[in-house]
Amino acid sequence: MIDRSFLGWPFFEDRHRVLAEQLNDWADAHLPALLSEAESDLDGTCRRLAAALGEAGWLTWCVPEAEGTGQGRLDVRSLCLMREILARHHGLADFAFAMQGLGSGPILLFGTAEQQQRWLPAVRSGRSLAAFALSEPDAGSDVAATATRARREGGGWVLDGCKTWISNGGIAGHYVVFARSEEAPGAKGLSAFIVPADVPGLNIAERIAVTAPHPLARLEFDGCRVGEDGLLGQPGQGFRIAMATLDIFRSTVGAAALGLARRAFHEALEHARGRSLFGQPLAELQLTQGRLAEMATAIDAAALLVYRAAWAKDAGAERVTREAAMAKLFATEEAQKVVDGAVQLLGGRGLVAGSKAEELYREVRALRIYEGASEVQKIIIARQLLTEASGR
Repeated sequence: MIDRSFLGWPFFEDRHRVLAEQLNDWADAHLPALLSEAESDLDGTCRRLAAALGEAGWLTWCVPEAEGTGQGRLDVRSLCLMREILARHHGLADFAFAMQGLGSGPILLFGTAEQQQRWLPAVRSGRSLAAFALSEPDAGSDVAATATRARREGGGWVLDGCKTWISNGGIAGHYVVFARSEEAPGAKGLSAFIVPADVPGLNIAERIAVTAPHPLARLEFDGCRVGEDGLLGQPGQGFRIAMATLDIFRSTVGAAALGLARRAFHEALEHARGRSLFGQPLAELQLTQGRLAEMATAIDAAALLVYRAAWAKDAGAERVTREAAMAKLFATEEAQKVVDGAVQLLGGRGLVAGSKAEELYREVRALRIYEGASEVQKIIIARQLLTEASGR
């Protein structure tokens, strides 16, 4: 049994507990069939997952229904719970859900009524996939180093440059693209744009294969023209838009890591209970018990940090930069250790291609890198602490 006692923690309300049970039941019933062709048809699987999540109403949680009213609000505790549950079932299910939120979050938070009405319903229903295009070959975690450029021309904007490691690249219906519009040097000179996938000048230059298959691509912009209605917020507001979006979704990465860790712990625990070694169950050996205790403690500690950050945001904190960075850093690093520990306990079985433990081993590694590598999270945390200390 997967431990669900954490649902009784005071971070949650009854509606969160109901949501967790309902999503888990849906995932048990539907995900095996939806993921049956994941190895042979990655793009199609992602499209089918998004469509199924949309049809069941789950995408409403990451794309709330409030176009043009200013009332659309993301409940971060719900997002974290849902990512944890979906990741525990399969990393690709979590990916399909999360990208609909990350790729539409800037539009929900900063878009005009017209932009929201144009783009969000199709994402919410799962009919169109969303993408968040921030990283570049020489500007990943260092957003201020963004080199893609946007210039005003003929009542609109023209984009030139390159983006890489873009999730849903090649299959998204739109991309939220961050480019240098030169209002000011550094981070203050960035703007955000909604770029339709079929606009001339946007090319899918390369599909990128990674250890755990996900749809990733390198995008090239060559005289890519978007209208004035493609600008999100105000010129020069791009860095703020990116950081406000990541402030919400960064803690959910920790939640996804938590889901992978819980599943790995479950696999290890079941194996230890059923496997005999030296005439006794593997679970009776003190070394095994010590490893299981360390894994369980790491999972609970990660969960506390993840749901503290989510609760703080939901409680009205304007920024949870430090809390979200701590949650992402600790949860992803500890999940890597938990998964590795599970593979070690399973022995040769944990290395078999296609086994759950081997799948988890491939899935968990990327979480320590994307949306800010662990080393970057440490810098963010330290800078926040120093800023807070200097303001006292």
